[in-house]
Order: sequence, then structure tokens, then C-alpha cells
Amino acid sequence: MTYLEKTQQLQNLLDQGKDLEALDQFFHQDLVATEKPEGIQRHGLEAQREAVEQWMKMLESYHGSGTVSITANEDAATTMAETWVEATFKGAPGPSKMEEIIVYRWEGDKVKAMDFYYHNPMAQATTNT
Repeated sequence: MTYLEKTQQLQNLLDQGKDLEALDQFFHQDLVATEKPEGIQRHGLEAQREAVEQWMKMLESYHGSGTVSITANEDAATTMAETWVEATFKGAPGPSKMEEIIVYRWEGDKVKAMDFYYHNPMAQATTNT
């Protein structure tokens, strides 16, 4: 199976809101996940699982998500997905739609590293003050 096909399967799970299943199936124990806007790094599958669980606890309601596009460099074992999610967060006046690019770096059948690129106005405001 190609990395493009693996990423399509991974994104299909994520688009269904099956984030924890996706972690178990596609991510390496020694995963390094980096949120580029803030420079936050999580080391290990369990740290990423905790971050996903915390994110899910912040949700009042999940309205859907999707994958806009996926690209792959098979030789470099690297794929990218352009994604969106729409949800209402606890205490928020209404739903929010978030968009991001995720870069996956594969080692065999598992994602060993991933970088999240998204716009975060709060992070930008604190860096520019």
C-alpha cells in the first residue's frame, strides 16, 4: 500500500470523528507531534492521545470534518492533508470552522512525526505584543 493510500485511510477515520482509532492504527509509539503556530511538541503516542482526549472534552458538539486534498511524496515517505473541522466548543456562542494542513512523516506503516499548520490569531497576538 502506498503512503497516499495509507493517508487516505487515516483521513477517512479522522473525517468520521474516529481520532482515537486512527491513533491506534496509524501512529508510531515514538510519535513526535508539533503544532507549528505555538511550537508545542508532544513526544510519544500517549501524549498525543491525551491531547486528542483534551480536545474532545472541550467540544460541546461536533458538526463534521473533511479532507480537502491529500498529496504524497512516496520516495520521502511524506504525505500532507488539507483538512477542516466544524465544532461548537463549550462556552462558545456558536460553531467554529477550523482549517489546517498536516504533514505526516512515515516510518514503515506508522506515522513517526506530524506537523500541524493552522492559523491561530491568539498565538499571533501574544507574539506581536
